[in-house]
Amino acid sequence: MIPAVDAHQHFWSLSRGDYGWLTPDSGSIYRDFGPKDLVPLLEAAGIDRTVLVQAAPTEAETLYLLDIAAAMPCVAAVVGWVDLAARNAPDRLAALAANTRLRGVRPMLQDLPDPEWVLGDELRPALAAMAELGLRFDALVKPQHLRPLLIFLDQNPDLAVVIDHGAKPAIRSGMLNTWARDMREIARETSVSCKLSGLVTEAKVDWQMGDLDYCISHLLDCFGPDRLMWGSDWPVVELAGGYRRWHEAAHACLSTLPTAERERIFGGNASRFYGFAPDEGL
Repeated sequence: MIPAVDAHQHFWSLSRGDYGWLTPDSGSIYRDFGPKDLVPLLEAAGIDRTVLVQAAPTEAETLYLLDIAAAMPCVAAVVGWVDLAARNAPDRLAALAANTRLRGVRPMLQDLPDPEWVLGDELRPALAAMAELGLRFDALVKPQHLRPLLIFLDQNPDLAVVIDHGAKPAIRSGMLNTWARDMREIARETSVSCKLSGLVTEAKVDWQMGDLDYCISHLLDCFGPDRLMWGSDWPVVELAGGYRRWHEAAHACLSTLPTAERERIFGGNASRFYGFAPDEGL
């Protein structure tokens, strides 16, 4: 049986002071979240491994996450942060990649004022270094970033890229036509993968299964069962029903797929994309 993987989860400690987006207005997630909080949820859901993703735009947080991963066997990969526009970015990437738990980098594109930042010439040395080092690129984007992302993907065919959170479709408002069109084109024209995560926090607070059906079906239709990977987006998901409810809803929405396809979405694809060894994290 293919090990089950949560392809997207976070830890944070408020005292670190580098989570600019995390404020008292963030509600129930404005507190520390660490391994002791997550392990019972993984056990209840039958999750074997996780991908630990950055939540602050600092290398210091990346080192903090790598330290946690070293002490937490089920964390099979870390997606960190590096200033990709810095002149010394290739050297910084190489230094961090010496730790084999680092498998990817995520610039927080959704927070940048310019949706075309990712196309800047100053990023080219870092992107080339990422491809050479075998580091993956997590694209944290919203629908307005999808057209620039398509150009980016065309310019960087050697870089393994995954779109986080299905590009955050506007489920609450129902304004999905442009998102659906652009995601279909990206899936058709490139080899990019996509995370089936973060959808419930884009829906109404009291979301029901039917609110998710269209977006999940569309992502499956676009990317197929070989380029989708399930992630919890914990602890952010605690704002929208919690880990267990989202995990069960995703399984229910995909219940008609053959077992082998569901196993790829809920584990095999993340293992392949991030390059887990067969027994890594177990």
